[in-house]
Formats: sequence, structure tokens, C-alpha cells
Amino acid sequence: MKSLNSSVLGSTALLVLFLVLWQWGPGLLGMPEFVMPQLSRVAQESVVMWQSSGLLGHTLITAFEIIVGFALGALLGVMIGVSLGLSPSAEAMLSPYILALQIAPKVAFAPLFVMWLGYTIYPKILIAILIVFFPVMINVLSAIRTVDPDMINLVRTMNASRWQIFRLVEFPSAMAALFSGLRIASTLAVIGVTVGELVGGNQGLGFLLVDAEGQGNTAGVFVAIVMLTLIGVLAYGAVVWAEKRVLHYMPKAMLSTQ
Repeated sequence: MKSLNSSVLGSTALLVLFLVLWQWGPGLLGMPEFVMPQLSRVAQESVVMWQSSGLLGHTLITAFEIIVGFALGALLGVMIGVSLGLSPSAEAMLSPYILALQIAPKVAFAPLFVMWLGYTIYPKILIAILIVFFPVMINVLSAIRTVDPDMINLVRTMNASRWQIFRLVEFPSAMAALFSGLRIASTLAVIGVTVGELVGGNQGLGFLLVDAEGQGNTAGVFVAIVMLTLIGVLAYGAVVWAEKRVLHYMPKAMLSTQ
């Protein structure tokens, strides 16, 4: 408990130091506002954007795209990861194509999706799905493949069916690896949606960022970046919260190493 309090105090002190440096550092270094605006200037701009540029609406749109893209990408990753983990022949057949899809730069797909689907939310969600899919899939696949065979044999001696073996042994054993992949995917989903909005968007925080950049409004750019960061932190925190609830039966030391 004492170490936890010390960690919280240390983290809070670093945050305060960062905010102090942001507020007074640019002035001390003689940086013009178009290069690095002060924290107070960014706060003022956020109020202006909230009132006149629909900051809340754009934030909610981006958050919705991230949630949907993350959920669908994670679901697809789990399904493919389990399927390949249970079928070595299917993995041998499909893994080259999945690897090629992962290696292909996701940014290159963004203009294509915009051409196909227009300036809607769907291209952003598709990019998020592509980015989220691979880390979830590979973690689940690896976990399914490394399940203790003695546990499987033990359940088989009890005349368990194939579905019971998966439900009672294989999938529970993969949960820790799944949440490790979800932690990574939660931040990648923010990146994917932002890329989609930067390439072809007329709504969302990425659109606000491009709009502020076009007007030379550096403070507005920082407002969009801060809001995207907050969404990413909340998404990561939600995954960690869910992990602790789902894996409550595992030792805390094991959870902290995932």
C-alpha cells in the first residue's frame, strides 16, 4: 500500500512538473506561439473550439469510431486466432496472407477506403479493425498453441468433448495473452482512426487537427492532440479494468507482467 501511494505521488509530481514546463517553458526559451503555445493558450483555445467548432461532437464521433473499430478488430482477431490455433493446417495455409496484410502499411489503405466508402465513419473503422486485428490474433494464436498438454490430457480422461476442452482449458489459458493483445490494440485503434480522419475526414478530431493546421492555429492542433491522448488513455484504462475483473483469479504479480 505504501509503495502504491509513493507511485501515485511520484506520477502526480511528474504531471505537475510537465504542466509547469509547458506553461512557462516556451516563454523562457523565447518560442513564438505558432511553434509552442503555452498551456493556458491551449486551454483558452479548447474553450473556443468547444463553443464554436463543435469540439464535443467531434470528440464523440472519434470515440465512437475507436470503440467500434476496436471491438470488431478484437472480435475478428480472437476468432481467427482461435481457429488457427486449433488447426495447424489452416495456419500453414493462411498465415502468409495474414502476414502480408500486416506488413502492408495501413496508411496506404486509408485513401482507398475513402474512395470506396466516401467521407463517412466507415473508412476510419476499417483502418482501426486492420490495425487492431493482428496483435490480438497473434497473442491468442500463440496462447492456444502453448496450452499445457497435461491439462488437456487430464480433461480428456474425464471424457470431455472437444468443445469442453476448449471452453475449460484452452480458452481460459489464452485469456492473459488476449488481454495483453487488447492493451496494445486499444492504443493502436486510436492511431488507426486518427490516420483515417487525417487522410479523408470531414468530422472527428483528426478533421479538427487538419483544419487547425490549415489555419496555422497551433493551439488548436494541440487541443486535438490532447483530446486524442485522453481517449487513448481512457481506452487503455478500460482494458486494464476489464482485465483485472476477468482475471481476478490470477496472482497480481502475474497480471503485472502481461
